[in-house]
Parts: sequence; C-alpha cells; structure tokens
Amino acid sequence: MLIYVWAQDEAGAIGKDGILPWHLPADLKHFKEVTMGHAMLMGKKTFDSFPGLLPGRKHVVLTHHEIANPKVEVLHGEADLKKWLKDHEAEEVCVIGGASLFELLKDRVDCLEVTKIKGTFPADTYMPDLNWAAFSLDKEEKHQADAKNKYDYVFQRWLRKK
Repeated sequence: MLIYVWAQDEAGAIGKDGILPWHLPADLKHFKEVTMGHAMLMGKKTFDSFPGLLPGRKHVVLTHHEIANPKVEVLHGEADLKKWLKDHEAEEVCVIGGASLFELLKDRVDCLEVTKIKGTFPADTYMPDLNWAAFSLDKEEKHQADAKNKYDYVFQRWLRKK
C-alpha cells in the first residue's frame, strides 16, 4: 500500500528552500506516528532536509547520486523504483516527498495522509494536483492554534475508492 504523507498550506505549498515553510510540532508528531515502523520513500532533497536518519523507519531514496550511508537504500531511477515497489507491494510504504516523487506516483497511491495548515506561506514547492475525486475522506481531525502550534490545522486521511 502506497501512502502519501505530507503537510500543505491553503495554496498547496509544501516547501521553501528545501525545508517546511512553517513550524508545527503537532504535524511533526503526526508524521512520526504515521511513518513509524514503515519504509519511507523519498527524493534526495527530502532526504537532505532531515538532520539525520529518523529512528524506527527504513529510509529509501530515489536519486541519481550516491549516498554514503549503509542504512539508506538507494534507488537509481524509475526502473529500480518500479522493481522496489513490486518487491514491497504487500507493505505499507510512506511516500514523503518531494513534489516530483508525488507527481510520479500519483496514479498508484492508495492513501493520502495530509495535514492542511490554515494560511499561506512563502514557498517554492507545491503539491502536484491529485485526482481527489478518486478518494473518499476516511478520517478528519480539526485542531485550533494553541501555545505550541501557531496555526489552525486539520489531519485528514483519504482512501482510494475501490
């Protein structure tokens, strides 16, 4: 099962200069809960945005570059990606970005785990258009801004219609 996990603002922004355009601790906690114990599939820029390897998760990076870390599985192109996905089709695989990887797999994704953040932020990277009509809302949690989280936000889970 392919699961997209991402946060976006009201304009669909997902990044600025290789990092998230906002700081929302509740979203980071949610990301950890959703991805823990699963493989995380990402592009090189997304991998580079992390301070280090995230514990309890397998890191799989699609890139043409080498990554000198034996704990990271590197896929060198779409042929490698296709084979890897076939080998792991029985598992929950979390696709966590970036935009080009979301675009590449948008017709194959089974579940969307999105945090929608109220407001718009300066950004240079946006979520590709998804066919939302192909999904149904499975779960939604609305939250108001508080002392730790400066913005209103909503966690949503969408499942592809059968």
